[in-house]
Amino acid sequence: MDQITKILDRLLALHPKEIDLSLGRMHRLLEALGSPEKRLPPVIHIAGTNGKGSVTATMRAILEASGKRCHVYTSPHLVSFNERIRLGSNGRFVTDPELYDALHRCEEANAGSEITFFEITTAAALLLFAEHAADVLLLEVGLGGRLDATNVIDDPLVSVITPVSMDHEKFLGEDLSVIAAEKAGIIKPGVPVVCAAQDDDALPVIERVAARNRSPFQLFGQDFVAQTDQGRMAYQDENGLIDLPLPQLGGMHQVANAGLAIAALDAAGLLPEEEEIASGLKNVNWPGRLQPITHGPLLSLCPEGSEVWLDGGHNPGAGVSIATFLGEQEERSPRPLYVIAGMLTTKDPIGFFRPFEGLVRHVGTVPISSTTTARTPDDLADLARCAGLEATPFQSLDAALADVAACAEKDGEPPRILICGSLYLAGEALARNGTPPT
Repeated sequence: MDQITKILDRLLALHPKEIDLSLGRMHRLLEALGSPEKRLPPVIHIAGTNGKGSVTATMRAILEASGKRCHVYTSPHLVSFNERIRLGSNGRFVTDPELYDALHRCEEANAGSEITFFEITTAAALLLFAEHAADVLLLEVGLGGRLDATNVIDDPLVSVITPVSMDHEKFLGEDLSVIAAEKAGIIKPGVPVVCAAQDDDALPVIERVAARNRSPFQLFGQDFVAQTDQGRMAYQDENGLIDLPLPQLGGMHQVANAGLAIAALDAAGLLPEEEEIASGLKNVNWPGRLQPITHGPLLSLCPEGSEVWLDGGHNPGAGVSIATFLGEQEERSPRPLYVIAGMLTTKDPIGFFRPFEGLVRHVGTVPISSTTTARTPDDLADLARCAGLEATPFQSLDAALADVAACAEKDGEPPRILICGSLYLAGEALARNGTPPT
């Protein structure tokens, strides 16, 4: 067991719960560390349910295309914990020695006190961000917003709210308006807010929080918009229209995410020239989100000519986006669609699967070995059937792919395969395929 794994295991044992939303422990530890949160580069803070990572990745790509140095904090990781922290130029992942040093200093400063894993590792990230030079820090909320460990920033450049939907109800509430209030908790007095299009139950809540904080508010579809136009992306706001390439990321929902990223950078005073925006959109990369698998051991397990997609989306909103994308693929190039899914017990499988009804030939459900909170394949298959889908449990990803291969041989045509339902499963699939995120 390496040093990073050992120290992460120790930090995981510092609190009896994986999630316990509070800011008190975070403030205590940061003070013991010399308040690194007060020595950060200018911050863009991003909350929401779906699209946080894609919006963050798009902002990073655009900023780096303009020569800016970006720190980036995202979670969870897919294969290696280091993926959560990018430092400075070229968006490099934190190295093992840098990460170990920061984690060790946080462990010592914490002195054995109760603190959650996400809190103490976020403190380590803030320590690294404070001690390395950058032009901007893109800081993604872990869960919620109001009491999230990242919400120790007093004066960000802009607060970004991506689409809010039902997720993490156990911690954030059973009502969408309550969840929206938690997400809006990152809004700070006088700091501009850039907001995605929202459900009717979520939007008034976010608007009220912004108004109460006297924060300038920009809404997708009202103050700015992004849409497809003859194979291009048209972005428009009060300053006019910009003709841009479609973002590299798959799915039409990524056009809206790209529009949100552009509006956020504009509100932060960081939007570069049109050529640099275009370059960023063409080069944005966000693994595990409608990621095509084009080579590697996983593809070799599939019938020749198979089309394989990987997505870590895991809530009803993500299900709609993914199913819409695959429906568009079906219209362009019809193929039998097979889904292989694994999900956590904290998620809503029926809500996730329901948008796929009528689109999917069969669902294979698989275990997730990298977490103790995954549903069993049998349980998940039952829930997929409740959503109107045919489903069979399997004991491994390889076994599920072998079944698809057998079915495809009977069909006589290469299939379209989606591996989905959890970022943990996406990470396991990438590790199995030998293609870690970059």
